[in-house]
Amino acid sequence: MKKTELGAWGENLAASQLEKAGYSIRERNFRCRLGEIDIIAQKGDILAFVEVKLRKSSSYGEAREFVTASKQQKLRMTASFFLTGRPWAQDLQPRFDVLEIYAP
Repeated sequence: MKKTELGAWGENLAASQLEKAGYSIRERNFRCRLGEIDIIAQKGDILAFVEVKLRKSSSYGEAREFVTASKQQKLRMTASFFLTGRPWAQDLQPRFDVLEIYAP
């Protein structure tokens, strides 16, 4: 499986798990000049900005450890940009999640 196919597989799995947990997927692969957010999902008054991290193993560290401080800053700026263009989201509580997936 190619890297892009594996990434798509991981994001599809993540979206499916979020939906099973009661979230509605608002947007996937949101991109702007500031960065990208893999999944934006809502459950009640929570708007989750989800970074999906896929790894084949944890031998070099847990997947969540690869969300560096600079990546976190990019995610915050991208989420802020997303919120400014969507009045429906203004009263929602934003949250940032990292969803780890380990491929078989």
